[in-house]
Amino acid sequence: QVQLVESGGGLVQAGASLRVSCVASGSTFSWTTMAWFRQAPGKEREFVAGISWFATSTQYADSVKGRFAVSRDNVKNTLYLQMNSLKPEDTAVYYCAGRHGSHAVSRSVEDYAYWGPGTQVTVAS
Repeated sequence: QVQLVESGGGLVQAGASLRVSCVASGSTFSWTTMAWFRQAPGKEREFVAGISWFATSTQYADSVKGRFAVSRDNVKNTLYLQMNSLKPEDTAVYYCAGRHGSHAVSRSVEDYAYWGPGTQVTVAS
């Protein structure tokens, strides 16, 4: 069992940077594939970025590639998402998610068993 809690969201201007974090409880974080999803009002939850067990591989949505960077610290049980050059269309609730049983990053919501409550990111134009 893994419990996840996000932090670091807020209101920023377009072009700014922001880093959101996700702290995981439990001793199995190192063996948990992690990802960030986001959900804007009236839209479905979508994949943003993911990272495998020991950060051997990462994946990004096309919309954030080159602007966002996902990383993890398995000692601190923490997942990060560094967001640069933010755009108003990045406004959403950002969720961290975890899955056991596979080191492969999945872009599917259904493949993740563990979710945090989310943190709001608002980018003003």
